[in-house]
Amino acid sequence: MARVTTNFRCTECGASSIKWVGRCGECQAWGTVVDQAETVGLAPRGVTPLKISDARGARPITEIGAESVAHWPSGIAEFDRVLGGGIVPGAAILLSGEPGVGKSTLLLEVASRAAATGQRVLYVSAEESVSQVRLRAQRTNALQPTLYLAAETDLATILGQIDAVEPQLVIVDSVQTVSSSLSEGLAGGPSQVREVASTLIRVSKDRNLPVLLVGHVTKDGSIAGPRLLEHLVDVVLQFEGDRQTALRFVRSHKNRFGPTDEVGCFEMTGDGIAEVADPSGLFLSRARQPVSGTCVTIAVEGRRSLPVEVQALIVKSNAPQPRRVVNGVDGSRVAMLLAVLERRAGLKLSEVDVYVSTVGGIRVTEPGADLAIALAIASAFNDKAFPLTQAVIGEISLAGEIRPASSAKQRVAEAKRLGFTTIIDSEAIHLREALRQAFTRSTVERVDAPQF
Repeated sequence: MARVTTNFRCTECGASSIKWVGRCGECQAWGTVVDQAETVGLAPRGVTPLKISDARGARPITEIGAESVAHWPSGIAEFDRVLGGGIVPGAAILLSGEPGVGKSTLLLEVASRAAATGQRVLYVSAEESVSQVRLRAQRTNALQPTLYLAAETDLATILGQIDAVEPQLVIVDSVQTVSSSLSEGLAGGPSQVREVASTLIRVSKDRNLPVLLVGHVTKDGSIAGPRLLEHLVDVVLQFEGDRQTALRFVRSHKNRFGPTDEVGCFEMTGDGIAEVADPSGLFLSRARQPVSGTCVTIAVEGRRSLPVEVQALIVKSNAPQPRRVVNGVDGSRVAMLLAVLERRAGLKLSEVDVYVSTVGGIRVTEPGADLAIALAIASAFNDKAFPLTQAVIGEISLAGEIRPASSAKQRVAEAKRLGFTTIIDSEAIHLREALRQAFTRSTVERVDAPQF
């Protein structure tokens, strides 16, 4: 049974002593040590429970008011879509991506749009000088009088800049290049990243100040530094895109204030980065006549439906091991579909080279594109094109069964909105039936089909 003993505690710092003293030995404050009853036996050894005030006491969850989270728009609709409506005051947002994908360009545009509405924005660049950032801002037309630039790599100096400017938005580029004198190691090390991130997040919460952090990635694409960094922040965004193409995507991997299944679409131009509100025409070829080996599907990225054209090419192989080359699709899934086509549909694909790619540089890995890949390969194998008004949606099992894809109604509605009049989906039930329907509706005759 727990026993009650007398203990003396400082009301300022919480230090305890076995007898009363006029001056606290820890914080050196006078007259703050008071007598307090302590229950011994309920806490681990060396841990003294604190007396909880009425204001901080635990209350039933039904008595706690639910305050709505207020988002303020950043001025970029696609960025706000991913965040769940905009930037939340006091939120810590981490944006990561490959080198050269455009992270700094995107955040500079966010800073410019926010400053254009009268917000005071502080952009801290730890990788570039202020003159370099100014040149990029001039090229992208991001010059605003309330946008403040600072090139700092010391955490204490950055905190001083925040006190001096008193901004409504802070952007730090990047968290791996900032160091603190309170932590050992070089900038970018686990201890440094932990100290810098935790300090900036604490300032964000105390001042209700949104902070956007840029994070580096490792060779495998994960965020560099300790995993704790992703746990500390409120939102984790991934900026994706091939540097060889202009298309960019922003995905949310973690969001405490909104959904995590949204995706924002951007295009890198000579004048900076531009949002793409309707990317429906980016992933389709511009051929006016049907071409064999092409098939269109409706992919779902977050809550957005996108038409994607899958292209396939069949070439007779002279090598002992036929080639399987893919771009924009999962190679293991294409290998599985080739086996299903040969075993369940009777197409002899084991002696030919197969090339499968998507249009526009988009990467599609969801099972809902299985039927489009299979029909594109079958179209290339028979050298027979499908009509331009045909779209296919469905997942294929190893038994050749066509299963419905997720968000099937949303995909069909988007296909009809874009003008596709013929839709082949899970109602065909089996792959053989889908092939029969697709080739029956085809209006292009087979010309000089290769004999494999």
